[in-house]
Amino acid sequence: MPSAESRLPLALLALVGFALAASALAPYDRATWWMEVAPVLIVAPVLLATHRRFPLTPLLQALIAAHALVLIVGGTWTYARVPVGFWLQDVLALDRNPYDRIGHFMQGFVPAIAAREILLRQRVLRAGGWLFFVVICICLAISAAYELVEWGAAVALGQGAEAFLGTQGDPWDTQNDMAMALLGALAAQLALGRWHGRQLARLGGLRRW
Repeated sequence: MPSAESRLPLALLALVGFALAASALAPYDRATWWMEVAPVLIVAPVLLATHRRFPLTPLLQALIAAHALVLIVGGTWTYARVPVGFWLQDVLALDRNPYDRIGHFMQGFVPAIAAREILLRQRVLRAGGWLFFVVICICLAISAAYELVEWGAAVALGQGAEAFLGTQGDPWDTQNDMAMALLGALAAQLALGRWHGRQLARLGGLRRW
């Protein structure tokens, strides 16, 4: 009988696939939906093609699926209109829907564990201060690249990009987005570093990181 860990990728793939299909039925804005779910459509085939050669830890698999769901939900309603964001806005007495901030936090949180896994398994770096710093730099680079994509969309689409940008009138939206990615990268390494290390140690006889 397959182990729980061997069944996990299929279960996560089914969950993300179902959510993606459901979101495609009637998104708030079709063009925005395509832009928001594009990372899912790009990353999923890559992971499927490489999962035998480079199987990921269960922790990273679950985090990638969670990030995919965040993107899919954002694409369904657009980030400024996600219902759970309005609920958080009311509960926390915020002046804007915070779902976009959650998305950018995940943009640092999940890539931090992904970068950590690749760097350690490829023996580019050992666990320690340099790894922690380089992972943060990678996450900030990803965040900056995404902000450039948003800028490009704004230039190309004009007012039509507003739903994709989700600035909600914030003149410091780019800086706040990158700050949330930084917080996500810090939180992931501090909260999950040891757990991730134990899972890495079980992969292919790797030493405990």
